Amino acid sequence: MAAGATYEPIATTTLGSDTASISFGSIASTWTDLKLILAGSSTGTNSQYPKLQFNSDASALYSFTYLRGEGTAANSARVTNASWIEICGNDAGLLSQPFLYELDILGYKGSTYKTCLMKFSGDNNGSGQVVDAVGLYRSTSAITAVSITNSGSYLFKTGTIATLYGIKAA
Repeated sequence: MAAGATYEPIATTTLGSDTASISFGSIASTWTDLKLILAGSSTGTNSQYPKLQFNSDASALYSFTYLRGEGTAANSARVTNASWIEICGNDAGLLSQPFLYELDILGYKGSTYKTCLMKFSGDNNGSGQVVDAVGLYRSTSAITAVSITNSGSYLFKTGTIATLYGIKAA
């Protein structure tokens, strides 16, 4: 990001009820990059996670790699040819506990593949997990829509706030 760059809020959603997905559409090509901040809590019954897709594209054009620390354990994984990017975090042990996701979507309007850098932190009354991840969307189309959907019975709880920012070079 260029020195002096600024964040411009594009849209904010505060959930009025538990919901399975959060979407932002009609994203203009005004900015150089995008940033999505998601803060709240969730519900569910199993090891579950949110899934990220662009432009409602469910084809096998996504890949992701993550490193996760959970109290005294750590793990990692790499997935290719997926139909979404797993936003790694918020497994069953963290359900209903506060979380924070930060997603940087780089070069979203360009004609090259799109990269997404992700951070997750979740509290579990003194324990929890942190995740760093990178995702790749192998499409040369500009990103005009971003959606985060559920896996299984996962729901974002009432009061969860999602804000999409445009990053404009100075």
